Amino acid sequence: MIKLTRSRFLRQLTLGLLSLCCVVVFAACGSSTSTSDAGSPAASITSAASTLKIAIDPTFAPFQSKSADGQYEGFDIDLITAISQEVGFGIDFQQLPFDGIIPALQAGTVDATISTMTITKERAQTVEFSQPYFKAGLAIAVREDNNDINSFETLKGKKIAVQIGTTGADKAKEAGPADLRTFDNAPLALQELANGNVDAVVNDAPVTLYAIKSGNIPGVKVVGQLLTEEYYGMATPKASPNLEKINAGLTAVINNGKYAEIYTQWFGGKPPTLPDKAPGI
Repeated sequence: MIKLTRSRFLRQLTLGLLSLCCVVVFAACGSSTSTSDAGSPAASITSAASTLKIAIDPTFAPFQSKSADGQYEGFDIDLITAISQEVGFGIDFQQLPFDGIIPALQAGTVDATISTMTITKERAQTVEFSQPYFKAGLAIAVREDNNDINSFETLKGKKIAVQIGTTGADKAKEAGPADLRTFDNAPLALQELANGNVDAVVNDAPVTLYAIKSGNIPGVKVVGQLLTEEYYGMATPKASPNLEKINAGLTAVINNGKYAEIYTQWFGGKPPTLPDKAPGI
């Protein structure tokens, strides 16, 4: 028969109670995660709704601009709104100049952007891109009375206006212009052309064509073939958990027909088929 002193008995009783508490605590922790759809990708995307700070540059109609009453409007605005409704997150639009958006993503002051940003290898080194959400390309715009410029090669030695920080600016440099003037947004570059201060503008074709069609930039035409085939992507900081939400929402609105509805509203016709990934990236 083993005899226990009073102190030894109390010590063993205390240890036993502590062990029992640990078992109860671990059991409780384990039971909180055992739900029937915890492993479901859809559940992981939509279970924690949040508000994302989305950077935009509303100077790029018809993708994003401000209406007369100060509301944001355009293809990009409608698309990100549809995506947010599909997967369940709120939107806090943050207005920034285009060349300040990637630094803001890197600094973590915004969560994502939808800003007609062309997916490039260089940009992909600093931000994460979504699946392509729009197929575009660069176009040359000149004044209607200009018959000298009709191709990329004929831009050499000319005065060219571009939007700073864009692929259009990079492409225009390759042409060997006599003067390359940069502007904060595309409408200012196109207005410089309309005013006769430059010979051409290299810019995203949909934006330039919309500006001409709307009558906002009179006396301007597009010449030659598209210089590039480009894809726009939404972007987030590196390793952002929000990218999965955005891609899931984009896939959903493409599959349910909402994307085609928004595209037709702003551009007319049927949208082109989008790849899962931009070529060459």
